[in-house]
Amino acid sequence: MAVVRDLRVLLRFPGFRRLLAVRLLSQSADGVFQVALAAYVVFSPEQQTSPAAIASAMAVLLLPYSLLGPFAGVLLDRWRRRQVLVYGNLLRAALAAGAAVLVLSSVPLWLFYLAALSVTAVNRFVLAGLSAALPRVVDGERLVMANSLSPTAGTLAATAGGGLAFLVRIPAPGGAGSDAMVVTVGAGIYLLGALAALRMDRELLGPDPSALQPRLGAAITDTARSLVAGLRHLSERRRAAQSLASMALLRFCYGALTVMVLMLCRYAWGDDTLGGMALLGLAVGTMGVGFFAAAALTPWAVQRTGRFGWIAVCAAGAAVLVPALVLPFSPVPLLSAAFVVGLATQGAKIATDTIVQSSVDDVYRGRVFSLYDMLFNTAFVGAAGVAALMLPPDGRSAVLVLTVAVLYAAVAAAMFHVKRGGGHHDGRDDTVTSARPTTS
Repeated sequence: MAVVRDLRVLLRFPGFRRLLAVRLLSQSADGVFQVALAAYVVFSPEQQTSPAAIASAMAVLLLPYSLLGPFAGVLLDRWRRRQVLVYGNLLRAALAAGAAVLVLSSVPLWLFYLAALSVTAVNRFVLAGLSAALPRVVDGERLVMANSLSPTAGTLAATAGGGLAFLVRIPAPGGAGSDAMVVTVGAGIYLLGALAALRMDRELLGPDPSALQPRLGAAITDTARSLVAGLRHLSERRRAAQSLASMALLRFCYGALTVMVLMLCRYAWGDDTLGGMALLGLAVGTMGVGFFAAAALTPWAVQRTGRFGWIAVCAAGAAVLVPALVLPFSPVPLLSAAFVVGLATQGAKIATDTIVQSSVDDVYRGRVFSLYDMLFNTAFVGAAGVAALMLPPDGRSAVLVLTVAVLYAAVAAAMFHVKRGGGHHDGRDDTVTSARPTTS
């Protein structure tokens, strides 16, 4: 396979091997911590779980990415990135250990949220540091390959970390003790990530100390101005803006369905906490299979339908299959729906990434992707908030399912209209001859 061959080439670079080890450990710990957060907020017998509580937890996990992401680079260009990886993982290990103590102490939920918010805020710097360091450990010829494989490996590691959290929780005693145990495992893996970063030289990952950096205040102001300039440029690139709008709606649908599945696993299907967690684990795993099916299928599909055509196909398939599979509110059909949602969301995202990359001028591309990241996560959190208002306690809401189906259909119709309009906008064609998929 081409992916295996590319990975073998990259692993010949010792700096890349060590940086990849840090990424795998860091993101697997993220997966453990996210499952621990879901277990404590949604499945803990001590908590009276509600859609609003789930929406709050999602905001804690995702809003730091949106709000801090564009400004993380300002500090990363001033600090040694290797030290960011060392101290960032050490700090997250300490914060996660503190969160475990809070779980055992049965403190108010908002205090646990504060600890979780701190962990995920530091996470933004670690992930940005991992990406910024890649050009320092591979040559220019293989940088695109490294940028493609490293995030994919990180996504796999986060998924494996979530699976590890489920495995740890199964034999653990019930109640707060099991939740604290999972959080402690996450803290231990964060610590291993810090130790792995110590294997690299302090100066290996940059930045170049001889490069002149502006004052911090000026740099932050300049970043804000750059984002405004990126938004202005995006408004002039109609096709990129159209694809981002469609992706925001698809992400909204994904977020609303996620909250519904959490409530169904908690109250409608699980006879006990362990049963509900097991069903949630199956749903997450099935959706992950859909993600990677999209990664394999999308290059072939885009060759035949075009980028906007593939987004339309993904949305149309979800519009038909999601209500058909979800409305019985039975576990087995809903697991099939999880695969469909994973494939449709990720397939559309890969196409959207390619549209943005090809439609936006290179000098604005980083800023537009920062805006993309903010929109992507804000849509998910907004969906959780809307779902909190619509869902009953057991999660069974035909109104929510039909609303999501209508949104999917609207995206399909809009993207089909754009597809029929041809590829003359912005001087770009809607077809692609070669593209390596990216993962979320």
